[in-house]
Amino acid sequence: MKAYSPSFLMLVLTLLAAPLTGRAEQAAPLVNLPDFTRLVEQAGPAVVNIEATLGERGDRQARVEEEELPEIFRRFFGQPGFPPAPGRGPRGVSQGTGFIISADGYVLTNHHVIDGASEILVRMADRSELKAELVGSDPLSDIALLKVPAKNLPTLALGDSRSLKPGQWVLAIGSPFGFDHSVTAGIVSGVGRRSLDPSQQYVPFIQTDVAINRGNSGGPLLNTSGEVVGINSQIFSNSGGYMGVSFAIPIEVAMNAVRQLRETGKVVRGQLGVRIQDVDRELAGELGLDRPVGAYVVSVENDSAAAKAGIRPGDVILAFNGQDIARSAQLPPLVGALAPGARASLEVLREGKRRNLVAVLEALEPSELVATAEPTPAQTAPDLLGLVVEELGAARRAELGLGAGEGVRIARVTGLAARQAGLNPGDVILQVGRQKVGSVAEFREVAKAYGPGDEVRLLVRNARSTGFVSFILR
Repeated sequence: MKAYSPSFLMLVLTLLAAPLTGRAEQAAPLVNLPDFTRLVEQAGPAVVNIEATLGERGDRQARVEEEELPEIFRRFFGQPGFPPAPGRGPRGVSQGTGFIISADGYVLTNHHVIDGASEILVRMADRSELKAELVGSDPLSDIALLKVPAKNLPTLALGDSRSLKPGQWVLAIGSPFGFDHSVTAGIVSGVGRRSLDPSQQYVPFIQTDVAINRGNSGGPLLNTSGEVVGINSQIFSNSGGYMGVSFAIPIEVAMNAVRQLRETGKVVRGQLGVRIQDVDRELAGELGLDRPVGAYVVSVENDSAAAKAGIRPGDVILAFNGQDIARSAQLPPLVGALAPGARASLEVLREGKRRNLVAVLEALEPSELVATAEPTPAQTAPDLLGLVVEELGAARRAELGLGAGEGVRIARVTGLAARQAGLNPGDVILQVGRQKVGSVAEFREVAKAYGPGDEVRLLVRNARSTGFVSFILR
């Protein structure tokens, strides 16, 4: 047998041990991965399956919504060739998830799960079934509160979504495609997100990469302490299924709705009365901002809280109640979280100067534009900018709160671009570009400077609001 020196044997042992040490080091992080077993065991009993039988109105409304939605939402909510909507099962039945928030039988879920239902069935974790009463629901926050006839039920603890940060682990329990109590996990991708659904601008959504599919709607989003931080509500998808972008309603928004639903059966929220948009780089330069921030006020509703506070079209809202506004999407949730009658402080930028204003919020209520007819004065301008305008009568001027020499009335809309921009007969033009107009002659003088391809920017007032309307002249 050949003899080897001690130093040679030590070298061989070192080389043999190196790969093993490397593998051990590579495997070490696996020990630190979270184990949600105990969390699921504790939270699972308070998660329920919801099946809503749609009445004739609800079934018809579901079909109308699918037909009227734009392409991205048709795929999102379901259409021929794509999976049905999240929470929408076979025609006439809506399926989703909910969770128990109090031991005496109150259950929280999404409004879209039970919308139009004639009967709601709640299936508990032990497979027992209870008929639920709808206490109330709020479509603007997509929250519904149910009550089942039971006591001493298991409940989920409520957490604080305001402490969530991108990168944190979160967990969902729900019933995707009818598979009760399915568990999925992921991380927070972002907070304060704006929904693609314009009707839900008052919700600062939590974005996650947790796998959410049809049937998960209304289920809890949990932190690693087993506390509810959100309610799973939406997905963004080009296929109708999970693509890694899911949205949850913050639990604070949900519980604000729950409190009002229990007390009054409906949800009320404050309204400022402005139409806003983001400030882009070009607009920031025009307004003298060093970067694109704030909510640009496109229009102000007449006699609204904003109008009474002195907010004008063209202002940029930079802060609301001391909170900076970086993007326009941040403003509606802040306003909607306050009750009608609440006082709110605003910092606005106007003509390069910062101003502090105070608004007393009004109740958010559906409103309709009411056209007011008045006799047509004789003097009109020729067709310019695709519009025929006329002098504004004294009665109409007083009705709109305008002074002498302010505005001209649109008699006819002849241009396609002007019509597509939303201009209508009876609207009053106060300004063309930066130039105020108070007569047909002034309008004619300013308007004739525009030609095909030019962008026309008009300040317009009607029975509802005052705001800017832009279009490209053809």
